[in-house]
Amino acid sequence: MTSRKRAVGKTFGAGLSALALLTAVMAPISAARAQDGGISLIRDTEIEEILHRDADPIYAAAGLDPKTVRILLVGDKELNAFATQGLMMGLNTGLILQTETPNQLKGVIAHESGHLAGAHPLRSDEMMKAGLKPMILTMGLGVLAALAGAPDAGAVLFGNASYFGTLGALGYSREQESRADQAGANFLEATGQSGRGLVEFFDNFRYQEVFDQSRRFAYFRSHPLSSDRIEALRAKVERLPHYDAVDSPDELAEHEIMKAKLEGFINPQTALIKYRESDRGFPARYARAIAYYQMKEPDRALRILDDLIGENEKNPYLWELKGQILFEFNRVALAEEPQRRSVALKPDAALLRINLGQTLIGLDDPKKVEEGVGELKRALVNESDNAVAWRLLAQAYDKQGKDGDARLATAEQYFNLGAVREARVFAMRARELLKKDTPEWRRATDIVLASKPSDQDLKALAKEGLFGR
Repeated sequence: MTSRKRAVGKTFGAGLSALALLTAVMAPISAARAQDGGISLIRDTEIEEILHRDADPIYAAAGLDPKTVRILLVGDKELNAFATQGLMMGLNTGLILQTETPNQLKGVIAHESGHLAGAHPLRSDEMMKAGLKPMILTMGLGVLAALAGAPDAGAVLFGNASYFGTLGALGYSREQESRADQAGANFLEATGQSGRGLVEFFDNFRYQEVFDQSRRFAYFRSHPLSSDRIEALRAKVERLPHYDAVDSPDELAEHEIMKAKLEGFINPQTALIKYRESDRGFPARYARAIAYYQMKEPDRALRILDDLIGENEKNPYLWELKGQILFEFNRVALAEEPQRRSVALKPDAALLRINLGQTLIGLDDPKKVEEGVGELKRALVNESDNAVAWRLLAQAYDKQGKDGDARLATAEQYFNLGAVREARVFAMRARELLKKDTPEWRRATDIVLASKPSDQDLKALAKEGLFGR
């Protein structure tokens, strides 16, 4: 996208591009977890783009390389956000939905960037003690069905659920909080934006100060709030030259689209009340389409979506959403064309290619399966750590009778989930089936060596020749 105006003008009403539940791989019924308070990680190309457009200038002002800061969209109604030292920033959907303007959300991002830039030690040290690798699953909506038959993968994810508990237990000192406030205000000023939004956000939850710890939102348990701190921040931002700067119409519109998308997906019943049929605006129709989809009414969702596509034929996310709905409701052949359109319109989006690849390998046509393999490989060029893409690639190789390649792809899947034992087992199997000295065989060997091999594994490697003939 060459400009924010173009992004808003032609991609509005964008579909639910690869929203997914981390916990949903455990069983088909787990898709309800987003609606009953369960925690999930969500991937959505459009939302990620909006968040990065908001956050990247702030990261740069903070002296951080925007390419190295990964935004985690956490599907949780709890109001919370967190930062890990120089690596990741997590934003709960509950927090995003509570922000009234883009400037308020940017204020929170700027504050968290203050923790990152200030090298506040608690996140890095305590998360390292947790010994867990954050798992980022890139799933299309229909991938849930593909993973439902993988209880081993579900068990791995369930075993790492304590990762989120570790995040919830972390907390900053009041001194660190004040420093992050001041730094965040400076970052916003450096990007020509007002710090007013951060003050407004804190003001909206000033009452949390009088609650005991157990009754506070998670964000204000880990980020202690006080009236003195709010007033000190207000005094700071009111003196800055850009205090009166406001969000642009495009930024406001994007923020509403993001909230509508999340509301429709996470709170579909609420979305249908909030976004009434009489509201013909883009966000409202978009939210209703997703809500009907989530409530197992695909035909109603598709009717709304077709109207939106008629108005925005060059919107890749609308096509992607249509393909996803058709795929998930077992209309796989019909899903192919809209997903092809989505990829043609946005060829660099890995998530869209993964969804197309998933559909192609689901058609059980050898030529389509081969094409699906190509789409998944292209997606992995951009997201080599995408566990779901590796999972789907393993399925495709199984269909093609390429047992060694399938086991290697499964090893890659587990390796990128941080499940080193499973990765090692499948890599060892792959080495037995792959031709020695090939790049694939050597990659399987690398995974074994990087996955805490047992003495027995090392003896087996040595016996057959670690590097082949």
